[in-house]
Amino acid sequence: MSDTRTGPTLEASWRDRAVERSLRTAREKAVSRSDLFIATAVAILSETGRTDFTVQELVERARTSLRSFYQHFSSKDELLLALCEEIIAFAATTWRGEIAELDSVSALRVLVDNIHGHAVPENAVGITQAVSSYHLQLAGVRPAEHARILLPLRDVILEVVQRGVGEGVVRTDIDAESLATMVMQTLVGAAHMRALRAQLTSTPLESERLWQFCVGALTQR
Repeated sequence: MSDTRTGPTLEASWRDRAVERSLRTAREKAVSRSDLFIATAVAILSETGRTDFTVQELVERARTSLRSFYQHFSSKDELLLALCEEIIAFAATTWRGEIAELDSVSALRVLVDNIHGHAVPENAVGITQAVSSYHLQLAGVRPAEHARILLPLRDVILEVVQRGVGEGVVRTDIDAESLATMVMQTLVGAAHMRALRAQLTSTPLESERLWQFCVGALTQR
């Protein structure tokens, strides 16, 4: 059977594939360079615990150029936003896998331990402090971005709450989304205070107490 397609049609198809390959290569290069800037920022934050580095310092450390940086990010703030998003999105994905087979109460315990209970490694203290400080600043100057960054974490907690409703252990007089948001705000607030070493009492808040508080709030009738 002969091929009845015309020459222009075949040519257009070839061009479409060539354009797609070209665009895909460009996207991959863009992601790679963006990752380089984010990784360099992580290294700086880990060492200093501060976000007051300059873009010039960043590009010098990354051995690239200001022009290259501004092709990927409009400002240092946009870079830090991307960094916060990646940290929280990666954590949420990892934790979702860890709790997939657990009942809701056990899953909540794992989340509380992951967010608040584990000791921060020495090499991560700086970045933890810097990210917490920056995220709190966002709440005042860019509240929409502050909230958006937390959505992956809220969604994981919401899944746990909905699982608990299905199991008949979580209260239903308050909607699941509100419960998840309040639990998330509690855990994030505690995590920020711990990262910044801003304790209100001489005794640090323990993960066990925090988990008991959250379970009580979710199950109280």
